[in-house]
Amino acid sequence: MKPTLNIMHILVITQYFWPEQFRINDLVLGLKEKGHQVTVLTGKPNYPKGKFYEGYNFWNKKFEIWNDVNIYRSAIIPRGKGGSLRLALNYLSFSFLSLITAFIIKKRPDVIFVYEPSPVTVGFPAILSKWRFKSPIYFWVQDIWPDSIASAGNVNSPAILNVLEKVTRWIYSKCDKVLIQSRGFEERILSQNVPKSKIVYFPNWTESYYVPVIKDEKYSQYFGKGFNLVFAGNIGESQDFETLVECAAIVYRMNQEIFWTIIGDGRMKEAVQARVSEQGLDKVFKMIGSFPSEEMPAFFSHADALVVSLKKDPLFAITIPSKIQSYLACGRPIITSLDGEGSRIVAEAEAGLVSEAGNPESLARVIVDFVNLDSQIRQQMGKKAYNYYQEKFERNMLIEKLIELFKNHPNG
Repeated sequence: MKPTLNIMHILVITQYFWPEQFRINDLVLGLKEKGHQVTVLTGKPNYPKGKFYEGYNFWNKKFEIWNDVNIYRSAIIPRGKGGSLRLALNYLSFSFLSLITAFIIKKRPDVIFVYEPSPVTVGFPAILSKWRFKSPIYFWVQDIWPDSIASAGNVNSPAILNVLEKVTRWIYSKCDKVLIQSRGFEERILSQNVPKSKIVYFPNWTESYYVPVIKDEKYSQYFGKGFNLVFAGNIGESQDFETLVECAAIVYRMNQEIFWTIIGDGRMKEAVQARVSEQGLDKVFKMIGSFPSEEMPAFFSHADALVVSLKKDPLFAITIPSKIQSYLACGRPIITSLDGEGSRIVAEAEAGLVSEAGNPESLARVIVDFVNLDSQIRQQMGKKAYNYYQEKFERNMLIEKLIELFKNHPNG
């Protein structure tokens, strides 16, 4: 049934939700700000450390209220250290146990919105809810399945990947709209038998506190006296720190006064730190740990440029790393070590300089070129970054677009 009232009841289905830090938290708040009622079906929080957050366990807290949002929590097996077996149990436990939780929700939603950063099987409770309530499904693809788990090395069996491909196609076939966070996803989604008319480009944005700020001197202790590069985010296999560290070593040997500040955590942190020490880079490549995301703009204000990197992989080439939006919104120049869509956006915005993925020599040349630019040109890059964000990724504009999509979908 098509929603006829200005105020809608929206059922959001996501394996990850507050207090876990995902974009869906801000979308739910944005929908509430617009006056809509939002109900969330999710799991017990255990990401990224792999164990339940304090106060949660397998059995308790099946229902919570957060910012006037009703949250129904399914039991789930925590992801542990992220090994293939434990990750599979984590994904499957939510996919099936959430079917039970879905029956607890009594009020019919006008629309069902699915947030999918992995696994795609988050679509199972959505399809059940569609059958119960006759409500349309809007499925927001953040990760391409099964390509993403194959790329991460979690599944290598052709037979299993073939099954997952069929499951993915079936889930998409039950959705009324398939939203994609990157235009680069479209060709792959089309190959999974999704009609072009069902596909909608709907990119990520960033939280409203990501804005340009005046440099806060209390953060100066984390930066060098010369040229400062900042990376913020997960320190994992995908972020290709091997290239970043090798690039830092090349630049260091050129006697360039360039300092790297790495903000974040992740399972590769210790290995990266060991490599930094092996290369004798401890004075110029500092890993300072995690800080609240609300503090990132203050850190970014000290950056001459912000760095984003992903390893060389066809899947990553069609993905927009979510930190791109955060960087753009803060009005700082960006240096990429990326193939494809992420670098295309930075180049189109004229917001920085780009280098191909997995090439430390190329990245080093780009950094030196950037350092040698006139300071006014670098300043203009930062302004263009901010303007591009406002034009393409501004939060309120995108949330309004989504609401209109909900209201105007003819098959709703």
